[in-house]
Amino acid sequence: MLDASTLQALAWAAMGCGFTWLMTTAGSAVVLFTGKDPEKGKLTHHIFLGFAAGVMIAASVWSLLNPAIEQAEELGQIGWIPAAGGFLLGVAFLIALDSLLPHLHAGSSEPEGLPSSWKRTTLLVSAVTLHNIPEGMSVGLLFAMASQTAGAAGDAYLGMAFALAIGIGLQNFPEGAAISLPLRREGMGRVKAFIAGSLSGIVEPIFGMLVVLASGWISPFMPWLLAFAAGAMVYVVVEELIPEAHLGEHSNVGTLGVIAGFVIMMVLDVALG
Repeated sequence: MLDASTLQALAWAAMGCGFTWLMTTAGSAVVLFTGKDPEKGKLTHHIFLGFAAGVMIAASVWSLLNPAIEQAEELGQIGWIPAAGGFLLGVAFLIALDSLLPHLHAGSSEPEGLPSSWKRTTLLVSAVTLHNIPEGMSVGLLFAMASQTAGAAGDAYLGMAFALAIGIGLQNFPEGAAISLPLRREGMGRVKAFIAGSLSGIVEPIFGMLVVLASGWISPFMPWLLAFAAGAMVYVVVEELIPEAHLGEHSNVGTLGVIAGFVIMMVLDVALG
């Protein structure tokens, strides 16, 4: 039987992660109004990728690492140990997934991960789905912390959780387009590209709510898990988003996208948290 705080956290996570998935779906809908000319939309694609990278960097610091350090110190631990340790574990986890799960980054001709007979379009979707997992986990973790913490500290965690959900939702709009548009350029029909782009974000509410359900058992390790999510997100930024945002011409727009995403997420987190 779930207690009241867990039910409250589940409701918050369903709302927050549902919003992020809705924004992915809205972004994927861009493909319904575009053609499949491979030269069109590349500039926008770079801006979108850069913006997503900026949001994830800021969220990793203000929404995940800072709370991890603060909670570790409240538990009488040395703050930087779970922050650094969890961060490195998150990176190692994504490296392992990257090595095992067949996927293909946009603009690349060679798939990564274990050999697979999957189509190029399936591999493209799996690449985005892969890095949506830590995003959903991070939102769920903060909502779980908010439900378990009383008073002003709990309100602060709740504000950070909603700020993170809004920030990830904002970057999921361009991210949805960043998956559906390449699928369209691969020759997939508009409606199928839209559905595939939308479904790439469904792992966020799934993993967000799973984390909340497990929060009773993982509560003592919450600082490690917050840092874990941060490490996984930063790995995605460095390994995938920033390099792809700077492919080809007009690489400076990718940089500007990173800066815009970072500033917006920082302001959201400080203002709401």
